[in-house]
Amino acid sequence: MGTAISVCFKKYATFGGRASRSEYWFFYLFYVIVYVLGMVIEGAAGIVGLSYLFILPIFLPTLAVGVRRMHDTGRSGWFLLVPIYNLVLACSASNPGSNKYGDL
Repeated sequence: MGTAISVCFKKYATFGGRASRSEYWFFYLFYVIVYVLGMVIEGAAGIVGLSYLFILPIFLPTLAVGVRRMHDTGRSGWFLLVPIYNLVLACSASNPGSNKYGDL
């Protein structure tokens, strides 16, 4: 899990290339944990909007890893905007070998 998180932060705004299924889902789990932690701290502190300080720095890498995950399935990153189909693609297996978006 730590490797997936560090890779996503190293590729902070890299929308090219591919991301494996485990890299995507581990980073998404990290995003959810940070979001819940931010909401708990916001509720305890009583300051509305405090959770955005936790979420905003992670938004761009989350978007980038989602686009790279779509590339890994052989689709354009724009498929991330299709509501249910993007979840199906995020759960599907990677294209074996290389595709037009690069090597795995």
